[in-house]
Amino acid sequence: MMICLTAKLLDEGYKLIIHLLNDSVDLLGQNLGRFKTSGLSPAARNFSEVLDPAVKIKGQSHVIFCKKNGSDLRKLIEKIDGVKDVIVIDDEADYASPNGKVNKGDKTKINALITSILGDQGVYIGVTATPARLDLNNTFSNDSHAWVDFPTHSHYTGQDVFFPESGPIKYQRTLLPDAGDDPKHARQALFGFLVNAAHLNLHVNTGERNYSFLVHTSGKKVDHKGDWSRIHSAIDDLSDRTSTNFARYAEAIWTLADTRYPDFDPDEITKYVLENAPRHAIVVLNSERDWKDNSSAATDPKSLFTIIIGGNIVSRGVTLNNLLSMFFTRDVKHKIQQDTYIQRARMFGSRGDYLEFFELTMPRALYADWHRCFMFHKLALSAIREGQGALVWVGDHRIAPAASASVDQSTVDIDRGEMSFDLFDLPANFACDAGAGKDRMYALAALVGEKNLPPYLVRYIDRSTEGAPQAVHVHNPIDISRYKDADVQNVVRGKGFIGSTQLAKGGHAIHHLFIVHNGSKARVVYKYKGNIHFIKNLAHDS
Repeated sequence: MMICLTAKLLDEGYKLIIHLLNDSVDLLGQNLGRFKTSGLSPAARNFSEVLDPAVKIKGQSHVIFCKKNGSDLRKLIEKIDGVKDVIVIDDEADYASPNGKVNKGDKTKINALITSILGDQGVYIGVTATPARLDLNNTFSNDSHAWVDFPTHSHYTGQDVFFPESGPIKYQRTLLPDAGDDPKHARQALFGFLVNAAHLNLHVNTGERNYSFLVHTSGKKVDHKGDWSRIHSAIDDLSDRTSTNFARYAEAIWTLADTRYPDFDPDEITKYVLENAPRHAIVVLNSERDWKDNSSAATDPKSLFTIIIGGNIVSRGVTLNNLLSMFFTRDVKHKIQQDTYIQRARMFGSRGDYLEFFELTMPRALYADWHRCFMFHKLALSAIREGQGALVWVGDHRIAPAASASVDQSTVDIDRGEMSFDLFDLPANFACDAGAGKDRMYALAALVGEKNLPPYLVRYIDRSTEGAPQAVHVHNPIDISRYKDADVQNVVRGKGFIGSTQLAKGGHAIHHLFIVHNGSKARVVYKYKGNIHFIKNLAHDS
């Protein structure tokens, strides 16, 4: 997509196209390499290749790659000084680029440098899977009405596979107890990885392939050390037949192989694991320096059994080829951010040829939070795909759409619990079929039309209440024409219209739909019964 976008811009006559990437040498290498092998003319170049005074920028076509690093950006700015009509294509645009000081009348370093590159005539194109922060931050005055949704390729396995709304799980999912941090869970995840890799190489692959196992820690170095110790001890014991734990661990692997692959010989799988256990590598990624030194071992495993231990440093951008297992060592005790946790889903990618052998191991509560995080994210993105205009980002007591420091408080409204839609003329003798059940929701949607009760919301409610149709309740219309604390003409109210009294009339329903009107004008109001809020950028409303 990025290559084709760049080619189209060149065809349209734009001469200077700058690709910005996260401050990662490996990410730069991956992307620049793909561009250089594409045959694009002019060939893409690293910013350092154009710094020489002999390289002229003005009047010539250039595709330049640069990391979002203060020093690199300043050098690039000095080189392109005076060039107008710059196109900036910002990969992972929600990372580093938004202004984290938006409410302090100041700019963060990277945001200020990108602003300088754009100047008065530059065009900014942000590319990201998690656009909430860009929208709520008003990053470079982006407008959600102009956003383009780019579909994933056919071989991609993403949120619909790993966090399905319904239906069977297509991979191996192991959910752990929420309390405690028992070392046996790490060993079990390791043994599962070894068994799955052995089975693939013995019975599925035409040739031997190296696989990786990502142990995602809390991000604290002390936790990295503890996880390394557990994994290192376990695999060392498997490599040493004199170890006091060897027999017990070998038996555990045999049992796991027999349980997972009953149609194959567990002795053969166990023998493969034990004979090849010494062919392992443990890559610890504590910091940016670790990443620069060891990233190639993580992105393209060189050892048969490659174990990657790291936290936030492996959360973004770089593709981890042949990733077979992920283990999240502990639950998150604080509120999680949608953008961070969606980007942290390193299991996403082209896993199709071995998806059924991929294993995801994590605490049950974290999986539930993560699942809800993707449901909220999907609800908001559905509005983009259906041209619904200004977006509503959904969060609750555990999930925030974006870091609070990046939310532009001057233009963003937080409506705790209610989502309302377009104002429409109330027909004479208007009546909706009130009561519990999805059938009433469908009838209301047909009555008021798609603009006033968007299909994406109906689908979201439908999918999230599968098997529980009574979780939806359509209420009798509410006349607010005499409300003294509301904008009656526009049918809006600062504190919302729906309180506990109204919700109580819906029994045990979770999703509540109301028609709120002033006699001639009305809105549909949706209320989720729970600690949930909707965040909207009023600057983009129309």
